[in-house]
Amino acid sequence: MARIKLQSGDALIVVDVQNDFLPGGSLTVPDGNAVIPVLNRYIAHFSESGLPIYASRDWHPLDHCSFDSQGGIWPVHCVAESAGASLAPDLALPDAAVIVDKATRRGKDAYSAFEGTTLEDDIRRNLCDRLFIGGLATDYCVLNTVRDAAALGFRIVVLRDAIRAVDVHEGDGAKAEAEMKQLGARMVTLDDIGREANQS
Repeated sequence: MARIKLQSGDALIVVDVQNDFLPGGSLTVPDGNAVIPVLNRYIAHFSESGLPIYASRDWHPLDHCSFDSQGGIWPVHCVAESAGASLAPDLALPDAAVIVDKATRRGKDAYSAFEGTTLEDDIRRNLCDRLFIGGLATDYCVLNTVRDAAALGFRIVVLRDAIRAVDVHEGDGAKAEAEMKQLGARMVTLDDIGREANQS
């Protein structure tokens, strides 16, 4: 497979790498912390190339509809302003990274980083058309972010070494990856990424 050169028009989206999804959190994604060092290398590539970086986070009210206490399917997680909602402290986001809060309304869930946010407008304002997407979790927020990105006409690159699945049902992660490929996403790892020689 030919290496991908980062170039003008590319943007990185880091999906929901928050404490509650990491070991010890209220909704742990198995091996979720393994994405952090890999994402940090992608972040470094994008920062060094002067390309936009976005990071989404669940930012729920205390009585959010997705919580089992409210009839939803998930334990209470990522309550706005809580330690569990904070992005992982080891995630090396630059100051210029744009933080995107989602699922902020009590009665409306949102798995995609695009749903109910300004992410699309921000990306288009930066004249980006190819999105590199990684984070948590493969079978929920990453998948739905990819679905929306495809529907919006963006070219999509999924960072296969920087995603992990919840796998509520065995094989959910593999099914999600297969669907993302069907949507036209290119699946890559760090070894596939390079930078244009003329970029500082």
